[in-house]
Order: sequence, then structure tokens, then C-alpha cells
Amino acid sequence: MSTPKPAIPNTTVTRNIHDLDRSTDNLYESLVIIAKRANQISNNMKEELHSKLAEFASSNDNLEEIFENREQIEISKHYERLPKPTLIAMDEFLNDKVYYRNPSKDQK
Repeated sequence: MSTPKPAIPNTTVTRNIHDLDRSTDNLYESLVIIAKRANQISNNMKEELHSKLAEFASSNDNLEEIFENREQIEISKHYERLPKPTLIAMDEFLNDKVYYRNPSKDQK
């Protein structure tokens, strides 16, 4: 996953509720779409982080042999500074970057 653009705020943003239901005409449907996308982003970020940290895993798990690895700490801090998955999903939804469909509406 590529690093999100810096335009996405890293903190809570007050939003107009009417902006969320413009494309779906249903606020709750929009929130479900955003929540599912946030879950996808979170899972991708988690897998990416675990794969990067797996390089530092040691076969010996003795408490005496645990040491601080500077690179591992920097990787963890980088992921902590990224915007939260919900903020990324909200930005993608508002900028029409999310593909979604409702099968019940497609049948009609």
C-alpha cells in the first residue's frame, strides 16, 4: 500500500452530514461503505507492517536476548504517524475513489 497523500488530515475533522449521502442518497449506506473500506485499508496496513517487522524476528525468544532495533522502532513510528484508516476511507469516499455497488438496487 502506498503512503497516503499528506492532504489527508491526521486528526478528527468536523464534516457536514449532507456531504456523505450525496452519491448514495442514504447516510447509513454511505457509512457502511466507508466502514468496509476502512476495514480493508486497516487490514492492508496491518499485513504490510507485519511483513516489514517479520524481517526483524529472531528465532531465540529469551528475555535476555531481546534488544532494541532502531530500524524496527522507526518503522513502527512511521505507521503510527499515518492517518487512521477511517480518515483515509472517508477521504476516498468523498473524492469518489471508492467503487461500490448495491445488489438489491441493481435488480430493480
